[in-house]
Amino acid sequence: MKALLTNYHQSPRKVRLVVDLIRGKTVPQARAALQFLPKKSAPAISRLLNSAVANARNSGFTAENLFVKTIAVDKGAVMRRTRPFARGRAGAIRKEMSIVRIELGATQVTAKKTAKKVIKKTTTSKKDK
Repeated sequence: MKALLTNYHQSPRKVRLVVDLIRGKTVPQARAALQFLPKKSAPAISRLLNSAVANARNSGFTAENLFVKTIAVDKGAVMRRTRPFARGRAGAIRKEMSIVRIELGATQVTAKKTAKKVIKKTTTSKKDK
């Protein structure tokens, strides 16, 4: 019940803002939060979450019983570019990428065992007296 997103073209600092929002939530809650979040990385994280849910379905779990157990954003590759500055100088531009790992956990669904208590009511009828 794991999924991995590699070489996502956004800095890890910006992706962590979205990831921190869904950590520990159930899958339906996380999907709803990502659907209305106005951040660039929200659709990519949503697709990653759906991929992890699909992996869990192959193992026999349902989406309603899953929650985001761990989700981490690490630094990926860095594209190095240059930008011209004044007086013939060049400045370094670093375009960082992110690696996002997600792991889903299953909540334990306990069957409600309602013990039906049979209360014997002692009724006295007129015939018994």
